[in-house]
Amino acid sequence: MTPSTLASAAPILLIAVITVGYCLVCLIWPFKACHTCRGAGKLRSPFLRSYRLCPACQATGLRLRTGRKAYNAVRRLTRANRRR
Repeated sequence: MTPSTLASAAPILLIAVITVGYCLVCLIWPFKACHTCRGAGKLRSPFLRSYRLCPACQATGLRLRTGRKAYNAVRRLTRANRRR
């Protein structure tokens, strides 16, 4: 391999490794902590000491990862096309 070939192949290989790694993370851990409530499932009132349930995660503290949402959408479309 020449240095120019290695220099052009390295970024492509790095992007492929990162993509496969993210796909594996989405398959193993489909949920992440909600960024709105920081995984607690409830939000504190700014003026009072009361709490309310987090509307973003429906008080679970977990949200589906973007990659898993895409995977579920592709799977749903594939199943719909097979039924035809």
